[in-house]
Amino acid sequence: MIKEQTIELEITDLNNLGNGVGRYDGQVVFVRGAVKGDVVKAKVIKVNKSFAVAKLLEVITPSPDRIEDFCDAPLSCGGCVYRHMSYESELELKRGHVKAEFVKAGLPDVNVLPVLSTKKVGGYRNKAQYPVARSKNGTYAGFYAAKTHNVILAENCSIQNPEFAPILRFVCEFADRCGWSVYDEESGRGLLRHIYLRIGEKTEQIMLCLVINGESLPEEESFAKKIREAHPKIVSVMINVNKENTNVVLGERYRTLCGKDGIEDELCGLRFFISPASFYQVNRDGAELLYNKAAELAALRGGEVLMDLYCGTGTIGLSMAKKAKRLCGIEIVESAVECAKENAARNQIDNARFICADAGDKDVILAAAGGVRPDVVIIDPPRKGSTRELVECLADLCVPKIVYVSCGPDTLARDCVWFRERGYEIGEVQPVDMFPRTGHVESVVCLTRRLDN
Repeated sequence: MIKEQTIELEITDLNNLGNGVGRYDGQVVFVRGAVKGDVVKAKVIKVNKSFAVAKLLEVITPSPDRIEDFCDAPLSCGGCVYRHMSYESELELKRGHVKAEFVKAGLPDVNVLPVLSTKKVGGYRNKAQYPVARSKNGTYAGFYAAKTHNVILAENCSIQNPEFAPILRFVCEFADRCGWSVYDEESGRGLLRHIYLRIGEKTEQIMLCLVINGESLPEEESFAKKIREAHPKIVSVMINVNKENTNVVLGERYRTLCGKDGIEDELCGLRFFISPASFYQVNRDGAELLYNKAAELAALRGGEVLMDLYCGTGTIGLSMAKKAKRLCGIEIVESAVECAKENAARNQIDNARFICADAGDKDVILAAAGGVRPDVVIIDPPRKGSTRELVECLADLCVPKIVYVSCGPDTLARDCVWFRERGYEIGEVQPVDMFPRTGHVESVVCLTRRLDN
């Protein structure tokens, strides 16, 4: 193959980046926008020794799994990588990706169950951070095109909550009327950087936070009043100050223009306060599905000491606290620990405590558990997974049951290898589709201590 060559090939697989995979003269070719089972015409745009990349020109024979495009946003958006295929096929593909990681890690015997899903594939995201740009037609908000910092118009993103689009338009129109300047990454000048929105799906409360390269905006008080009049569900209007020339969206300082300092939502029968800096699952219904499955695997009977490691703001542990004798959460981010304590108080849960510490320290875990070995430990680490040190620590403590929640199938499989080496049986892996139409999938698995260890 050579660059600019037009080729015809059958797509035999699809990866988690949404690229169709085919072979031409024995060489692997990746084609974005192609679906497994398609026969396509494509133009080669990159060639190296191990693979080639081609641009889709035409679908000659569509796959039975191909559907009409799920979203109106340009293909360059890169968010919904499975926007051209049926949801049933997407779920089976995600199951296959999880299984492949366990096979790759040397655990082919581990059973991966069919993916759990709420079946809601659109409008499920309760949080969005939109970069702002300006064209000859005025200010607009959208998302960065894949692998660039070029802002593409994507107000009507199909996976974002539909309440967000009219609020975005109001902000952009007000910005033009008041002459708010728009931030330019190259020069580091301009005021308005991002529009940050969150919604409590049960409470319908909306938080609007404007990220600015300065201390204030012209007519900001008038703006706050008018947008709340136009959109009464907005209960919090805030400013975030980010003067750094950085790709990080949010700065460290917040200021409330009007209303509350955040919003509230209900999850698993509990009520949580969500500040702009708080972690909260972007798919509330999916989170309930995941947490309920984790609770099922924990199988608490009321007398157990439950420990929640990497607990964040405490949502998973608190959702199970009333079924345990005692809950202790450990988290290294101090602000998240304070949020967890507030959430426990808000829900009148008095058998929970949260401490700010490194979860990989055996003495910390024992002290947090009141000097006794925890009966059940929940771990929900970041995408990079847990650590060998924590696995060794839990194994040395002979913790009987560990419920592992993961957003990275590769690191979950790696960590399961470590747990098996230290005497744990790996239960069935349950994927949960928290992020429909994207290449991400959560999983949960129960690890139990073997009796001969």
